Amino acid sequence: MDIRRNLPLLMIICFLSQMGGFMILPLFPLFIEEFGLSGWMMGVIFALFYVGKVIGGVPAAALYRKLGGQRALIVMLFILAVCMGGFAVSSAALLFGLLRLLQGLASTGLTVIVRSIIGDGGNVDNRGLYNGYISSSEGGGMVLGPVISGWLALHWPLSVPFLLVTLCCLIAMGTAMGIKSTPEAKQMFTTDERKQMSDLDSETDSDTPIFHAHENKLLPSASKDTTINDIAVHETVAASPTSSAPDHTHAGSRARLTPRQQLIGYGTVHFLEMSAYAVFLTYFALYAAHMMHWDPFATSLAFTVAGISTLAAAPVAGYLSDRMGDRLLLCMLGMLMIGIEVVVFLSTSSYTWVYIGMLIGGVGGACYMDSFFAHIGDHIPDAGRSEVIGKIVSAAEIGSIISPLIAALLVEYVSLYAVFVFNLVLIAAAIAVQAVMRSRYRAKQG
Repeated sequence: MDIRRNLPLLMIICFLSQMGGFMILPLFPLFIEEFGLSGWMMGVIFALFYVGKVIGGVPAAALYRKLGGQRALIVMLFILAVCMGGFAVSSAALLFGLLRLLQGLASTGLTVIVRSIIGDGGNVDNRGLYNGYISSSEGGGMVLGPVISGWLALHWPLSVPFLLVTLCCLIAMGTAMGIKSTPEAKQMFTTDERKQMSDLDSETDSDTPIFHAHENKLLPSASKDTTINDIAVHETVAASPTSSAPDHTHAGSRARLTPRQQLIGYGTVHFLEMSAYAVFLTYFALYAAHMMHWDPFATSLAFTVAGISTLAAAPVAGYLSDRMGDRLLLCMLGMLMIGIEVVVFLSTSSYTWVYIGMLIGGVGGACYMDSFFAHIGDHIPDAGRSEVIGKIVSAAEIGSIISPLIAALLVEYVSLYAVFVFNLVLIAAAIAVQAVMRSRYRAKQG
C-alpha cells in the first residue's frame, strides 16, 4: 500500500470515526435513559462496549492479514454504521447491549487496522510522523464531536445525532473504498515468504531476539522496509561477521528483548497508560465539581484544551520521534507530561494553571501515542506486527475496565484525591517499564 498517497484518506476515516464516537459519548446515557431501563441494565450496556474493545483486537488483526487494510477498514466501518443506525431505531435492552458490544469491537478494530497500515507501510524514518497525523485527525474528531452533538441535542430529538454519526460512518466507508492497494503491499505475504519465515523460526532458538534497524543500528537502512530483507541481512551477519562483529553481536544478544518479552513489555506499558487514561476520563469531571468547585462549562473547556493541544502537537511529536531516533525516550517524556497535568490540578483549582496543565498533558498524549506505535512498527517484523498490535490494544482495554473499578473503591473508602494519586502511580509504573525496555535496547551501545 502506498502510504503517502493513502495517508490523507486514513486521516479522514479516523477523523470521521472519532468524531462520531465522541458525538454519542455524552448523549448515550441520556438516550437510553429515555427507555426506562434500570440502572443495573444501563451499567451492563455500558460495560459491554468495553468487553467488545477487549475482544476486538485479535480478530481485527486476523481480518487485516486475511483481507488487507482497505477491505478490513470497510468491514469495521460498516459494523459501526450498523451500530449507530441501530441505536437510533432500537428500544430493546438486548439489542442495545448487542450493538454496544459490536461498537466496542469495531472501535478497537479500527485502531488495530489503521496503526498496522502505518506500521507496515511506513519505515523508521517516517512512522512517527504518520502516526502523528493519525493522532491529530483523531484529536480533531474528539474536539468537534461533542460540540456538534451538544448543539443538535438542544434542537432535535436525541436520535438525530446517532443518525448523523451513521452518515459519518458511511462517508468514511466511501473514503476507505478510495484507498489504493498494491499487490506488493507488505501485509500480504506469499506462500514462499511465509515458508521462509517459518523455516527461520524453526531453526532459531525461541529466545533469539529480533534484529532491529532503528535503535540497534545493526541492520543497514536499506533492509528496514521488509521482514524478508531483515532475515537476509541477519543471516549474512551471522555467516560473515567482521572482526569486531562477535563482541558487538554478543553484547546485542544480552541486551535485546525476545519477542515474548517485547509483547509483555509493550502490553504492560499500554495497559498502564490506558488504565490511567480511563481513570482520568471517568473521574476528572467529578473531581473538578466536588474538589475544585468548577461548573460543567469550565470542566468541558478543560477537555477541549487537551483535545486541541493533542490535535496541534501530534504531527510535531511524530516528526520529533522520527528525528530523535529514540522513540521510547519520547514515550517516557510524554507520560511524564501527562503526570505533570495531574499534579497541576491536584495542586490548584486555578483555571489558568489547570488549563496550562491540560495543554501540557495533551502534548504528552501525542508524544506517547505517536512514538509508541511507531516503536512497535520499528521492532516487530511485518509478518506478526498486526497480530501484536491487536493483542496489545485488546489487553490495554482490560485496564480501561479494571482501573475505574479500583478508583471507585478509592472514592468509596478513601477520597477523590486518592483516585488521582492512584493515577500518578499508574503513570510512574508505565515510565518505569519503558525505562527498563529502553535500557535493554540500548545497553549494547555503551
